[in-house]
Parts: sequence; structure tokens; C-alpha cells
Amino acid sequence: MTQSADIVIIGSGMGGATIASALAPSGRRIVILERGEALADTPAARDDIAIFRDGVFRPEETWLDGNNRPFNPGNYYVVGGNSKFYGAVLLRYRAEDFQEMQHLEGVSPAWPMSYEDLEPWYQKAEELFEVSGDASQDPSEPQHSGSYPHAPIADEASISDVRRYLKRAGVTPSSLPLGIDVDAWSNRAATPWDAYPDTTGAKHDAQTISLTKAMQSANVTLETGCLVQGLETGQDGRISKVIFVQGGVAKSVAPQQVILAAGAVNTAALLLKSANENHPTGLANRSDMVGRNFMNHNCTAVMAIHPFRRNTSIYQKTLQFNDFYLSGGPQDAPLGNVQLLGKISGNILAAQSGLPLWMANQIARHSVDWYVMSEDLPQFDSRVTVTKGQIKLDWKRTNWRTHEALVKRAKTVFRKAGYPLVLSRAFDRRTPSHQCGTARFGVDPMQSVLDLHCRAHDHPNLYVMDASFLPTSAAVNPALTIAAQALRVGDHINQERKAA
Repeated sequence: MTQSADIVIIGSGMGGATIASALAPSGRRIVILERGEALADTPAARDDIAIFRDGVFRPEETWLDGNNRPFNPGNYYVVGGNSKFYGAVLLRYRAEDFQEMQHLEGVSPAWPMSYEDLEPWYQKAEELFEVSGDASQDPSEPQHSGSYPHAPIADEASISDVRRYLKRAGVTPSSLPLGIDVDAWSNRAATPWDAYPDTTGAKHDAQTISLTKAMQSANVTLETGCLVQGLETGQDGRISKVIFVQGGVAKSVAPQQVILAAGAVNTAALLLKSANENHPTGLANRSDMVGRNFMNHNCTAVMAIHPFRRNTSIYQKTLQFNDFYLSGGPQDAPLGNVQLLGKISGNILAAQSGLPLWMANQIARHSVDWYVMSEDLPQFDSRVTVTKGQIKLDWKRTNWRTHEALVKRAKTVFRKAGYPLVLSRAFDRRTPSHQCGTARFGVDPMQSVLDLHCRAHDHPNLYVMDASFLPTSAAVNPALTIAAQALRVGDHINQERKAA
């Protein structure tokens, strides 16, 4: 069965759903193909044991690492994509992230556009996602052309104390910009939201915000349970057909334009799997850059523990500090971002550490839990490939000295803030930490996959609109940057069509 559409969007995550919301008013027939289904509001959605020990939401999928060892990736296939599980942090990249930056172990290259070019779209994205924040609190925050739609989410009582302790320790804590309705979230159950699936619309995620807005237009259709198998091209290089399986039935759709938004790993894999006689190394791959420059933030969980300070917070995740973002490392090198995690429970700690539950509960009651994040630099041989239909992710982690220096600085701060015991554990490849970079955008078709509006250099009707386009990972959560670029690209497509 073949049908037609003006625009086919593959994936309903932050990039796909947000560009759908930008394109919906055009009146063109838009079909969104989503591999997963909408999350059901089951008891497991707020059960820390089900989520963190039993992994009930993890995919039944195996990838290979760089040594051909199988592992289970933590990417989610649901309507709204990984944003359904995100911590609702909607930070802008710092202005300096768009410029070349020297790190301890290499250079983070300059973007092909400036912060000022993207700033108006950051502002629109913050308004779309109804972000709560206060840009004046953080000295590293770049210039804003407007204000956040809402005031910052209030610290819980224990976290208000932490804010004071951090100030006394000599750093500048600031409120995380968040997309969350705390009351609506708490009405369902008293749990954190970080890494918990949103089944009630309380998080301002890709489904709740972007997709809901797009689906208000009758010309937009969402098809779930659609596993895209490949893209076909005509002699002119245009994408002529999207082939997928839905409910065990092979189907296809003939589009005027295709927007690929399956996530940095799956987007690259699909382009490579779609190789044909005219494009033997994969689609959009004249430069041999598809799948290369894979990046995944260097991240460590840190628990600051005080035996006599009880942490009574439920969600915890309202603070960050960026004092070491642009400097503070060896040779005064940039280090990265430190932000609160969602509260780690005894069940989570026991599942992740193997500690007896009674001990894990005691530690969790007296810990403040942090997410320490540093930039992973682009590297040509850090890449996604496909072998006999199976995804191979050969992630070559970079800039680890920087990350170790940031963890060390953060621990020193926490000890100065009065926490005598500070424990840490790095994240591994089983936990996606903002995967990006596999189809970078740029001016030179031999050094990039996409142009500055995320159109493939090799295919005039193919766009990529997810974290694949990012030329650098920076050291903050990328969700808002993806959304801002999606609004920018969507506007460009609409304007180009009007001018035609």
C-alpha cells in the first residue's frame, strides 16, 4: 500500500514534534510516523523499582559497542520520544558554545552560525514550552531578548538550605529553567520527574506541547507503531518513498518532503541502511560524515551526604551552578555544568549499587544528588555504523580529563558546603546522555551532512531535525536548542514555500 503526503516526519520527539507544530499552519498534509505508542498511565509510571531496577520502559533492543559486545541502549520508543522521560531542563547553550573553545583534550569547533542567529528562536521555544526560570540569577546566561514566561519553580525547603550552603561555599547557585507543571505532576503521585515517564501531560515535553499543538490542525496525522525500514530516492536525488512496517504490514508513503527526526543514532542508521546504487555508502553521505562525530555528554552522579541533614525534598531538581562552565579547570580551561538530579530514593540506590535496602534508605534520606556534566568533543571515528542490519555504536569518549576536573571541583564545593561524605559514579553507554552529532550541519558539503537549515546537501527534499545536526555537544541539556532550531527550520520551510 502506498499513500502520499506533502511532508513525512519520522519521529515525534523534541525535533520532530516541534517542527510539526511550526509546519502545521501551512495547511500541507503532514504525516508523522512514530515507532512507538503513546505511554499508558500505569502504576509503573511512578514506581521507582519498575523504572530503575526492572527497566520496564527500556526497549527490547540490542546494539553493539566498539568491541562488538552487545548492550541494551536506554533510548525510548514512545510518542514524544526521550522527552517523555527527560528532566524538563530547558537551558540555552551559552553564547561561548557557538564559538571555538579550547578544552584540556582538544577543541570544540565553532558553529556555522552565531548565538545571535538562534537567540530569537530560543525565545520562541521558551514561550512555546512555557519555561519557568530567571535568567538574571546565572552570570553565564547569555543575552535574552525577552523574559521567561513563568517565575522559577520554587525550591523545596531542604533545597533552599542547599542554596544557602552553596553560596557560603563560594559558588553562584541559580534556578534551573524548567518545563513542568509541578502541581499537576504532584497530583498524580509524590515522586521526582527526572527519568520518570510523563503519562499525564504535566511535563512540558514534545508530546504535551509541540505534538498537541500540531494535532490541532486537521492536516496533521500521527501514525504510531511505524518502524521505518528505509528511504528510496529517484534519479534526481529526491526522496521518493518512505518504507515502513505497521502492525506487521509493509507500507510506504510518497512524500514531497521528508523530515528525519529519529534521534542521533537511529537517524544515522536509517540513512546508512538506505544505501542504493546511486548512493552506495548511504543517503546524504557524500562527505562520509553520516554517523561520525557521535557525542554523548560525560556525566557523573554525585551524592553529597551529611549524617545530620535530612533531605525531605520530593523532586529536588531546581538548582544548578555554572561557576566552572567557562573556566576553572587546569590552565583555567572550561569544565561544565552542575545541576541537581531528581531525588535518588533508597530503592534506586539499592538497585544501582547493590547496597542492602536499609543502608540505601539511610544514605538516600541524607543525600543531595547532583548531575555533573562536561562536553564530549566531536571525533571523526566516534561513530554509528550498521552491520547486517544491527546498529553498532563505537563511542570514543573524549575530554575525560575535563570531566574528572569538574567532578573534583564539584566535590570540593560540596565539602565546603558542609557535606563530609561525597560519593560519585560515572554514567556509561547504557544511559543516553544527550546523544548528538551524527549528521552535523555546516557550509561545506564535504565536511557536513546538512546545510544551515538542516537540509541534506545531497537530497533537496530531505531534512534532519533532531540532535544529529549539532556540531558540538556543549555541556548543558540540548532539548531547548533542538526545539529552537526546529522552529527556525520550520519557519524557513514555510517561507521558502511561500516564495516559490
